[in-house]
Amino acid sequence: DWDDIPPSSALEVISEEEAVQIIAEPLLPIQSSTLRDYVDHSETLAKLVHLGVDLSQVEKRQKAGQLLLTLDFEKDVKKILLFLKDVGVEDNQLGPFLTKNPYILGEDLEALETRVAYLKSKKFGKSEIAQMVSRAPYLLLFSVERLDNRLGFFKNELGLSVKKTKDLVIRLPRLLTGKLEPVKENLQVCQIELGFQRNEIQQIVYKTPKILTASKKRLKETFDYLHNIMGIPHHMLTRFPQVFNSKLLRIRERHMFLAFLGRAQYDPAQPSYISLDQLVSLPDEVFCTEIAKASMQDFENFLKTL
Repeated sequence: DWDDIPPSSALEVISEEEAVQIIAEPLLPIQSSTLRDYVDHSETLAKLVHLGVDLSQVEKRQKAGQLLLTLDFEKDVKKILLFLKDVGVEDNQLGPFLTKNPYILGEDLEALETRVAYLKSKKFGKSEIAQMVSRAPYLLLFSVERLDNRLGFFKNELGLSVKKTKDLVIRLPRLLTGKLEPVKENLQVCQIELGFQRNEIQQIVYKTPKILTASKKRLKETFDYLHNIMGIPHHMLTRFPQVFNSKLLRIRERHMFLAFLGRAQYDPAQPSYISLDQLVSLPDEVFCTEIAKASMQDFENFLKTL
């Protein structure tokens, strides 16, 4: 997953002193590939397991195992746990959170506090920050400069107001943590290959931020079907961009069924108009009875002919 890459600081090679400390612990089993083997000898690991941290997941993350073995629960870990609770990570979420981001336990507390203070200074509310941190666990590993650059990028690139930029990243906080390349590429695809105007892209992204991180291939295939086969103009796609989050198979099956029934009418000026929203978001039952005016059995029989 593209947003699951921690910043490089978490992957730094540990220093000589730290390495010596790890080796100097006499109780640790020397040949061991799993953190589980260390639990009996490490109060820190035992307490993290008690919190719900999944060590089998942690050890898949680069250098995370070594990091945890160097930490003292009372001295290093406790203050970070209290900090996370203060930020708004729920008690029952601490285990899953640290499973995804064990690196935060090695971060400097003041640096973490500075990052939260920065978000507050940008008028993110307490519950919004809690929501963002829970949904993008690596968020607080990034420096204030990076967070600031990111917010600036989305504001300028999309021409959004400060309020709308904030709203965008609250809804999809991994925009602040993931790589920018895929985002830039998707914006280019929308503009150059799909032919949307800048103000249309702004509306599309604001309504469905996920488009920024969607697969380019899927975006193009979905657009091609909607625009070139179903004849949906750009301005209609701009009004209902959530259609890009739907599976193409679902769009295709439903459109073909409607076409077969002579009901594929997507022009709002016509009395039998069907909105893209109705086309993709309704459950099969409702789609059949209310939109296609047919039975589920009719639909299922039709699908068998495809």
